[in-house]
Amino acid sequence: MSQAESGDADGGEQSFISHLVELRERLLKAVAAVLIVLLPLLFFANKLYGWLALPLIRHLPQGGTMIATEVASPFLTPLKLAFFVALFIAIPVVLYQLWAFVAPGLYRSEKRLAVPILVSAVLLFYIGCAFAYFLVLPAVFTFMTSVAPAGVAVMPDIGRYLDFVLMLFLAFGLCFEVPVVLVILVALGVVTPDQLAGSRRYAIVGAFVIAAVLTPPDVLSQTMLAVPMCLLYEVGIFGARTLTAGKSSTSADDNPSATDEAGRRADS
Repeated sequence: MSQAESGDADGGEQSFISHLVELRERLLKAVAAVLIVLLPLLFFANKLYGWLALPLIRHLPQGGTMIATEVASPFLTPLKLAFFVALFIAIPVVLYQLWAFVAPGLYRSEKRLAVPILVSAVLLFYIGCAFAYFLVLPAVFTFMTSVAPAGVAVMPDIGRYLDFVLMLFLAFGLCFEVPVVLVILVALGVVTPDQLAGSRRYAIVGAFVIAAVLTPPDVLSQTMLAVPMCLLYEVGIFGARTLTAGKSSTSADDNPSATDEAGRRADS
């Protein structure tokens, strides 16, 4: 092996190791951000669970209460909630660390597109979770408690309730990412805005199918997920059209001579 080839191999190995070191530092910073938020939340874990349980407690029959069917549930369940709340709050920092690791390898145009996509994704996820907490959960529990057979005491388990709510938050948070997904697909050239508009009827059917799979088996909660998804699909189409229009104007500005030449040909 020549000295040049040996130098290239050593340089590639050092570059790979430096990337691994940087990735490790970014992961440690992301974990540290979650822990920094988690530590103070541990002291308020029971209060956090009380706030989370409000949509259910308000709709329990008179004298109804929640129960713990496992020995460690009263201790572990609030801690589990505190961890997920800390992760929820620290998501922007975690995504920033991911962005800081990936950004040096992106082109300037890709960076301009990635930043608003990341910000929009975080905001839409938060909005989806808030929508589930303030609107969907009260509606679901109103329905569930109203259809309980006579003589049946409604006493949900605190662990099962937490799992149910987290699943619902994740479902709504991810489904509210529809505009971001559509914009990314258009930016990658997988589809065009016109194709998305032409597939609107299939998207509506798909939204109701997804809602039927992810939500409890009642029509109200399914509709409350499917309808926002359909509206967000339209928002995604609008965002995709805005993106393509921006690309067209940018390419026209970058090639003024070609535009002038085309104009001269049209005049002749």
